[in-house]
Amino acid sequence: MSAPPITAKYDWILAITTMAFVFSCASNGANDVANAYATSVAARTLKMWHVGILACITEFVGAVALGSRITDTIKSGIITPDRFIGNPGTFMLAMGCAEVGSAAWLTTATFLGWPVSTTQTIIGALVGVGFATGADITWEWTGGSVSQTAASWGVAPAIACGFSAIIFGTLKYSVLERSDPFKWAMRLIPFYMALTGGILALFITIEAPTAPSLEEFGAGKAAGIVLGCFFGCLAIGYIFFVPYFTRRLVRRDPRVRFYHVILGPLLLTENPPLFFARQGEWALTNHYEDAYGEVRAGGNATTSHQAKQEEKTLNNRDEERLPDSVVASPEIQPRKAPLGPHERFLDPVRELSWANPKKWWGYTKFGLLQGVTRDVITHDSALLRDIHSRAKRYDDRVEHMWTYCQVVSAMLMSIAHGSNDVANAVGPWVGVYNTYRSGVTNTEAGTPVWMLVVAGLLLGGGFWFYGYHIMRALGNKITQMSPTRGFSTELGAAVTVLLASRLSLPVSTTQCLLGASVGTALMNYDLSAVNWRQIAFIFSGWVLTLPCAGLIAGLLCVMALNAPHF
Repeated sequence: MSAPPITAKYDWILAITTMAFVFSCASNGANDVANAYATSVAARTLKMWHVGILACITEFVGAVALGSRITDTIKSGIITPDRFIGNPGTFMLAMGCAEVGSAAWLTTATFLGWPVSTTQTIIGALVGVGFATGADITWEWTGGSVSQTAASWGVAPAIACGFSAIIFGTLKYSVLERSDPFKWAMRLIPFYMALTGGILALFITIEAPTAPSLEEFGAGKAAGIVLGCFFGCLAIGYIFFVPYFTRRLVRRDPRVRFYHVILGPLLLTENPPLFFARQGEWALTNHYEDAYGEVRAGGNATTSHQAKQEEKTLNNRDEERLPDSVVASPEIQPRKAPLGPHERFLDPVRELSWANPKKWWGYTKFGLLQGVTRDVITHDSALLRDIHSRAKRYDDRVEHMWTYCQVVSAMLMSIAHGSNDVANAVGPWVGVYNTYRSGVTNTEAGTPVWMLVVAGLLLGGGFWFYGYHIMRALGNKITQMSPTRGFSTELGAAVTVLLASRLSLPVSTTQCLLGASVGTALMNYDLSAVNWRQIAFIFSGWVLTLPCAGLIAGLLCVMALNAPHF
């Protein structure tokens, strides 16, 4: 079907908006998806390639299965649509500039390592085009207004900080710091699994745009969801996970893998039917180890003067640690840097001829896998080593039990992100597309499923290729992470988002997760266990998001509206 004459001449706007949508959606995934999984990677619960696969699945499911079929292109009522009624060309231009502004800022922030709110990015872009087109902007204190958005920079992190501190404090004194933490972990892990399942079930139910509101559900149904999931997860914990942990951690059977959990009570028998059994000796992940094999948590913290001296030494390259130095000391083992994608894929084939298929294969693997083969755990900094050393180290057997809660919570937060934030990138594009096809200004656009499919793939793909920038900026760069700490952080952020949804506050999961990370870190009872420089760096990105996205979108819109016409 061809476009009506009134909008057919604006096909170039549709083309530019579509290109901007690709970058906006991919950068949305690269920036926000990393928030959900950052603590899991930082705690060595998951590897980057694990997260890459999971993110593609969870974001796709969230966007396609739960994403809103009706997209409000004038996001949250930030600008009024009256200005565009009867002016489809102006509306297409405004939404196109908003998409370009959002894409430009999100991509820039991602490569700079700034975890920013994608919702607030599109809000800033809409404010910019609102100024450019003369549309009314909602500044007063109402739902989704600019003033409420700015207030959330401090309110959301503070609330999340309190919730995560309470959760980790409860876990710390009920399990981690008791005389026999492993015994208490075996007793209480089913209850923590049940609590996680209940809260996150309510979280995903309320956060999904296609789900009824809590008022439509009613208090009885909401309580039924929570209690049903709680007791269901409690039964799963006792029937399947307790036997698995007994076999894996008590009897230390080296053949057991995570998928054997489905055997349940059979794992308590003398010779369970272990399919695809693991080969080798019994081993357990050290969740506090970096890529150099070093553990800082629980060590002796250095003074600030010592940290500066050590940093100076590193900057000058400690020659005693260089294997080819004439002054090398044999007793000091040189650090072996973790292999990056260049060393892993390009160096082995660098000298080969381009006629050799191995060289093409090496560069192909680099192009497809460089985003998920980078080390985002290790930060070779004296300041961070000092910060990590101030965190207490707990039993790795106990930490291992909480990896399952941590992964499930990360996956559910990613699904919720896919269902909610897909509209941030899709909204302006759908508005332009539907207006172009119909010839009438369309501020609430019906979203075809194929658009959600494309968006879902781009969200996961963006993380796969360049989400490592945000993964590196979060997690261990703020404080020392571990599975119990990551679990508390993610659950604290989820509770905050739930509460904010009930109060109609436009909070960001990015800001909630950062605040929750600080709350967990403060339970070390040492302010130096938090990297306040990184917190300030991230906060500056939040403050810059609205004006920068608005400036880019607004200037583009002004120039386009006032360009000479032929």
